[in-house]
Amino acid sequence: MGNAKVTWAVFTKPWKMPLPELGKFVSDLGFGGIELPARPGYQVEPGNVARDLPKAVKVLGDFGVQITSVTGPEDEAAIAAYGEAGIPILRVMVGNHPDGYQATLDNTRRHYDEMLPLLTKHGVKLGVQNHVGGYICNATGLYNMVHGYDPRHVGAVLCLGHCALQGEGIKSALDIVWPNLAMIFMKNAFWYRLTHPEAKVAQWGVHWTTGRHGLSHWPTVAKELNERNFEGCINLNAEYSDEARVNEFIAEDIVFVKSLFA
Repeated sequence: MGNAKVTWAVFTKPWKMPLPELGKFVSDLGFGGIELPARPGYQVEPGNVARDLPKAVKVLGDFGVQITSVTGPEDEAAIAAYGEAGIPILRVMVGNHPDGYQATLDNTRRHYDEMLPLLTKHGVKLGVQNHVGGYICNATGLYNMVHGYDPRHVGAVLCLGHCALQGEGIKSALDIVWPNLAMIFMKNAFWYRLTHPEAKVAQWGVHWTTGRHGLSHWPTVAKELNERNFEGCINLNAEYSDEARVNEFIAEDIVFVKSLFA
């Protein structure tokens, strides 16, 4: 069931279990890939990327699971390790510079220019993701960060859940970043009111929910990507406000999303 041209992956941030357990767990759910967080406390620590990443690739591969992307260190030794391990994408986000948008754009692109020789040398793509809350948050912002770069080296990781929170339509977002699209992120959320109706000023929070219930309309996502003959990785982020039910919700979401792409 699902689109044979799509690799279904999941961001394994919620799970710090040993690699063999992780491989079996995500494979049993129906995923063929993961984004691995090379972060403190996880299966591959930032300081041990070169040593432990090849082991992770081997262990997960035994369960039919590939590492489709990684979030971790950006130094040359780490980028070399990603390339040697066959991991195609290093995912990053862009924090807003205190001096404003132009400073964010200038500083970010200067940093990417400095990274280009390393990315090219080691065959790793920088995947830049949009994110609400202090980051470049929509497809338009991503476009300004990545356009003009060779998409083999710098691309957009479009998170349609964050686009929806910003009121950015699915078709429009895809149109904007399509030439530089590296990966699709799918998760879902909605705004909810934190204050009572009689409050002088309303305040709002974000609730991360399942694919069926948020502002990002997953049937439309599937329709648009199928019509564009999308080939590549779609990553379900397994981010839910009810963290105690993450295993239940991600199992529901992978079945639901595959049915939409079938």
